[in-house]
Amino acid sequence: VLYVGGGAARSDAGKLVQELAEVTNAPIVTTLPARGVVPDSDPKVLGMLGMHGTIAATGAVQRCDLLVAIGARFDDRVTGKLDAFAPGARVIHIDIDPAEIGKNRQPDVPIVGDVATVLKDLIPEIKREQAVHGKPDTSHWWEIINDWREKYPIKWDEPTDGSLAPQWVIKQLSDLADSDTIWVTGVGQHQMWATQLIDFEKPHSWLSSGGLGTMGYGLPAAIGARVGSERFHEGEKPVWLIDGDGSFQMTSEELATAFHDHTPIKIALLNNSVYGMVRQWQTLFYGEHYSATNLMDGENTPEIVDVPDFVKLAEAYGCVGMRAFTEEEAIEAIKKANEINDRPVLIDFRVWKDAMVWPMVAAGDSNDNVTYMPGIKPLQRPKAAADNE
Repeated sequence: VLYVGGGAARSDAGKLVQELAEVTNAPIVTTLPARGVVPDSDPKVLGMLGMHGTIAATGAVQRCDLLVAIGARFDDRVTGKLDAFAPGARVIHIDIDPAEIGKNRQPDVPIVGDVATVLKDLIPEIKREQAVHGKPDTSHWWEIINDWREKYPIKWDEPTDGSLAPQWVIKQLSDLADSDTIWVTGVGQHQMWATQLIDFEKPHSWLSSGGLGTMGYGLPAAIGARVGSERFHEGEKPVWLIDGDGSFQMTSEELATAFHDHTPIKIALLNNSVYGMVRQWQTLFYGEHYSATNLMDGENTPEIVDVPDFVKLAEAYGCVGMRAFTEEEAIEAIKKANEINDRPVLIDFRVWKDAMVWPMVAAGDSNDNVTYMPGIKPLQRPKAAADNE
């Protein structure tokens, strides 16, 4: 398995990673910042691994016998319980920073160097070895992986309160977007759904604060992405920010900057009136003891009032504001937003507050204990079998 991290994106090594996968017939899994380094349409790309990764990606790493880490740092969201991570694998670790080598997982073969430089030297050597010894037969390995892909696609529960499924909204945004779109997120559930459901076909088309977890990152980053696309690319690229109502309110005043600097970004606000990821943890691990997560406490107020009214807020800053309660309204709003290029646009999508990010590995648990959907844990090893491996 090729385990590809943000270093590959910074090294602009996507085509080399893709070539390495072709030469070795190895599957590709990515960390959050590496999404899009190799196009999702490449059948070797299994998606993101780890806490909220795909079953195929996480399963492939847990069962592989050789793991090639390419510009990745073995962070806890990827590894889960460290000593249970890829337990049968020998590790080759390629990284430009020697401090990363052996920091979390001791490699069998450490290679210090820029990812692109290393791969340019490595690929011809592999081809020479294969000319002498032939290529290994990985057909059975791919049968196992493709079985996971077929049985465990990204799924979600439908809302029970008549609101929109946030995952559905993100899928529509991806399906209706221009192929050159730059995607940006804040921090929270929407960030994870974006990595799972957007079809990333081009490198450098994805901005997220990753492991820093910086709520409020999204809007300033989206403005910067738009300015950067105007200055450094032929033609301006559309920029979609996917954000949550909690994360967005950390820096919503930057709508003024977006308006005054003429950066016509498009904002998809997944408004569930709660801090969604914290609520998910309180649901799963704290017996539904909800504390400091409701942003609009409708249970204790006779009349639910929008605080703030995001459409009015957008209009107050000179932006276009829209709201969608139904799937028909959502599609219409997305299409309209894609046509507006003279000012920022914000769509307030009303989504289900009890939506969950699946799959999920509990913090500190083994990736073998990943939950696909409630009650379904497809990678668990029988204890006796694990002891014999």
